[in-house]
Amino acid sequence: MHIHNAATGTPWPDTPFRSWMLWDAGVAWPDLEPRYSEWHFERLDQYVTLAQQHHVHILLTLGLTPAWATARPKEKSDYQPGNAAEPSNMQWWRDYVRAVATRYKGRIEAYEIWNEPNRKDAFSGTVPQLVMMTREAYGIIKKVDPGALVVSASATASNGIDWFNQYLALGAGRYVDAVGYHLYVNPLPPEEMLPLGEAVRHAMKMHGIGNKPLWDTETGWAKPKVFQSQEEKAAFVSRTLIVNWPMGVQRLYWYAWDNHQWVTLEMVTAETQAPTSAARAYATTRFWMLGASMKPCKAQLGGTWTCALNRPEGRSWIVWNVNSLMFFNIPAEWHVRTVTDLQGTTRPVAGASVSIGISPILLRG
Repeated sequence: MHIHNAATGTPWPDTPFRSWMLWDAGVAWPDLEPRYSEWHFERLDQYVTLAQQHHVHILLTLGLTPAWATARPKEKSDYQPGNAAEPSNMQWWRDYVRAVATRYKGRIEAYEIWNEPNRKDAFSGTVPQLVMMTREAYGIIKKVDPGALVVSASATASNGIDWFNQYLALGAGRYVDAVGYHLYVNPLPPEEMLPLGEAVRHAMKMHGIGNKPLWDTETGWAKPKVFQSQEEKAAFVSRTLIVNWPMGVQRLYWYAWDNHQWVTLEMVTAETQAPTSAARAYATTRFWMLGASMKPCKAQLGGTWTCALNRPEGRSWIVWNVNSLMFFNIPAEWHVRTVTDLQGTTRPVAGASVSIGISPILLRG
């Protein structure tokens, strides 16, 4: 989960999750070192303490170059001028990585090398420069904190595949423990993540790192996607978690718990920070998946999807239809007894069929 304002007003989520992604949370390089060798760790210290109190891990994105260190101070970026450029002196990057890894040794689980570098407003340097920065960061982190994980720079969306291939072709995969990618398909539905995930997996295999974990370190929905109902929002959350799993994504970080400026799929209300039906769908789907194994999901003509789960107590099936409300004929060999919806309500199944729609349901044998 991404949480942006946990130190400045966002109550800690009552929806359980295991790892906290720190990006757009006020702890990028310019926040930590706004002037050369002047460090401000107060907010990141708060985050690390919160994470320890709630027994979650932290994934911290390294990146954005401060104004004093940037190679192009006046260049436009997604943030402040010059933030997207590489450092003018690589020693400053090394010093930054070393300072963070040293301070949080044993307390920050993983570090991601830069955010969405295939976009020029996020990284305007060259691919070889970022490969070098990845290599330098990996060496420093492993020396300072051998147990910490290093995650690759995370390209985004289908237009990031070419950049990603170049990054791996230059050897970046040798300097990471896990591969990060943002499987954004906005405004398309979650099922469109499958071909993008296959392209990422193909690139990893082609460059000899197909055995390394794949993490979707940021995904969600924003404009131009406009949701017609709370049910549609909840359905998108659940289906995202479901389809990422059988494609081999070992971690998925939702963007974002408390963002109200960019996203159109909100987890909490802006007024009261109360969890929405989307947050409840996240918790329900997480409960379905924990302790289970899943075979690849099957898509049928007409838009019906089925995913079989194996659990210690028996088999279950997640079913939905991407297009419309309809009746689903339950195979007799499933021996289904109950159906559970995304809000966690369970009822007996009477008869040989059940109503399905855009929201996944769980059928238990």
